[in-house]
Amino acid sequence: MDPGLREKIAAFVAGERLPEAYTELAVTWIVPLADWLGKRRLERGSILLAGVHGGQGTGKTTVCRVLELLLAEAGYRCLTLSLDDFYLGRETREQLAKQVHPLLATRGVPGTHNIELLAKTLSAVASGEAVDLPRFNKAEDDREPRANWSKVKAGVDIVLLEGWCIGNLPQTEKELREPVNPLEADEDAEGVWRRYVNTCLAGNYRALFEQLHCLVMLCAPSMEAVLEWRTLQESKLAGQGGSRVMSEQEVQRFVQHYERLTRHALAEMPARADYLLQLDREHNFTEAIVR
Repeated sequence: MDPGLREKIAAFVAGERLPEAYTELAVTWIVPLADWLGKRRLERGSILLAGVHGGQGTGKTTVCRVLELLLAEAGYRCLTLSLDDFYLGRETREQLAKQVHPLLATRGVPGTHNIELLAKTLSAVASGEAVDLPRFNKAEDDREPRANWSKVKAGVDIVLLEGWCIGNLPQTEKELREPVNPLEADEDAEGVWRRYVNTCLAGNYRALFEQLHCLVMLCAPSMEAVLEWRTLQESKLAGQGGSRVMSEQEVQRFVQHYERLTRHALAEMPARADYLLQLDREHNFTEAIVR
């Protein structure tokens, strides 16, 4: 490997205050992924839309930022879009909560994103247009004013669309019947919420995911690890001083909104992801499987 590239990775790791060991992880595991994405882009001869799936706390954002660095070094213009930035605003979710089910007030599950806006954004980028990208403030649980959105110039080569349910498949009616946790048992006993979520996933979400040219999965070792990592994420948000930061108990309840589809993805997605990076409990990559 070019020593200069290693130095740039190390500088990124230091700037992000990541453990020094992340440099070697990036060199060993993320560099090959960047090479693979670059080859896919060359094979296509046009813009590559890559989905990056990973449960909460798997490090999707960091991996995508390293990929941006590596792909830029290889001469590609790479843009990361986060599904989280396309959440519906708090007011809109509160309307859904009144009209469909109270649990839809909580951001996260399919049905709580502006998929129409995301589809238009992807289409514009794929067409070579300049676009404005929305930003969602998790500490305030609401979308940033349009004046705070970022602008992206035309001519992107590779788009990384990252999110916890990117590429998820809907479940069967049989799978939907039984609650998977106390939240579903106590607050969705009739299954109205989870069926609404599933219907959204089978509709405009799936139509969007089918536009992706490849799917990368950061695979957590278990649902229990996801809860542990998401709790750590919230503690970092607390340090930013937002007014809507959750306590540990609130995080545990919050993650139950995601549990059904997270478990579903952990069970079935590894067998079909185009590029799988397996994680252990300590956030180390342990295996890469390429299809």
